[in-house]
Amino acid sequence: MEPLFAELEALMSSEIYGRVVSVQGLLVEVAGPVHEMSVGAVLAVESGESGPPVPAEVVGFRDGRALCMPFAGLEGVRMGCRAVLAARESLAHPCDGWLGRVVNAMGEPIDGRGPLPIGGAARRLRSTPPPASERGRVGPPLDLGIRALNTFVTCCEGQRMGIFAGSGVGKSVLMSMIARNMAADVAVIGLIGERGREVQEFIEDDLGEEGLARSVVVVATSDESVLMRRQAAYLSMTVAEHFRDSGKNVMCMMDSVTRFAMAQREIGLSIGEPPTSKGYTPTVFTELPRLLERAGPGKGGVGTITGLFTVLVEGDNHNEPVADAVRGILDGHIVMERAIAERGRYPAINVLKSVSRTMPRCVPEEALPALRRAKALMATYSDMEELIRLGAYRRGSDPTVDEAILRHDALETFLGQGKGERTSLDEGYRSLANLLEMTLA
Repeated sequence: MEPLFAELEALMSSEIYGRVVSVQGLLVEVAGPVHEMSVGAVLAVESGESGPPVPAEVVGFRDGRALCMPFAGLEGVRMGCRAVLAARESLAHPCDGWLGRVVNAMGEPIDGRGPLPIGGAARRLRSTPPPASERGRVGPPLDLGIRALNTFVTCCEGQRMGIFAGSGVGKSVLMSMIARNMAADVAVIGLIGERGREVQEFIEDDLGEEGLARSVVVVATSDESVLMRRQAAYLSMTVAEHFRDSGKNVMCMMDSVTRFAMAQREIGLSIGEPPTSKGYTPTVFTELPRLLERAGPGKGGVGTITGLFTVLVEGDNHNEPVADAVRGILDGHIVMERAIAERGRYPAINVLKSVSRTMPRCVPEEALPALRRAKALMATYSDMEELIRLGAYRRGSDPTVDEAILRHDALETFLGQGKGERTSLDEGYRSLANLLEMTLA
């Protein structure tokens, strides 16, 4: 009954409104019955005689006024315009009928396929993560269909992983390969601050009909307001929670968490928060764990949300503030490097720098010797790479280096994978063992 009570409470028994008294950039100040407004409440700000009202969210208070950020442009908003209280908080009504659909941050369809079905229960967009004491443990290994990830960075059901890469290194393509090939029941894909040109290409070419049929895609392009970009992340997680609570194993992919952090930074700076490292405000580092901790196993082990969150590292600096904060929250990280992409190996994953915190517990015992041997050979080659390329290493000086050189090309081929290929967990282990001329016990 809790969702029903929440909806009844959100209904306005009488019209409550204030007046616009100031507009500075993206910040709208509203005077009036601010005691009736709360942080997270939604106002409908009138925008002239003929224009539709502009939805805005209350993000704070100052000097007896409500500070609001708009979900759309402020063209036509004048001093004295009414700001009507429309809802106490943002709610969504997801249901299984959303599968195969593309929606915006407000939960409205943008795929031209008619209205969305409305779920029976309302869900708060900014819900709290499940209590740690009531959560189940991560499940068995999840087949992502990507050789490099399945073998060297194995992910479990309910685990949260970050994909760290600079721009143009292949994060979105890797994400689409996972969406098509994974063994989860449902995929919820949040495109946060994505380029408008790439959205349709991602849905039609990368995701395809088969991938879209079991997915819900939430889109907020880079030209939309900061609130739309932030809310798209919250809606993605809310939809994933709906399917998790239905007992399904959900893959929630978000591209990218960095743009969510940037949107939160703009909101914080607009309302006067002090900037810290690289201009990020304190609320950025408060909101990141609140968002990311919502992924994971459900209560009592019923359903899981496996999270894959891309992190755009600025200037290929993997230690910038957002990357550093996210790495400390998640259960592992996948590092993609420009140098690997430049030499033509895709996906450009550096398996030596990538870590899954559920390994080696989730890997079959018989596969561990091959994995350790392969990593040792790749690490040896990486250490000696400069000498090898310069011709300063003499073959026969070190048997381990000789083997690393011998296996290098084969390992590089193993780690590479085309967009249309798929490799299961067992196939990956067997292929790696055959490559190293080892046998699985």
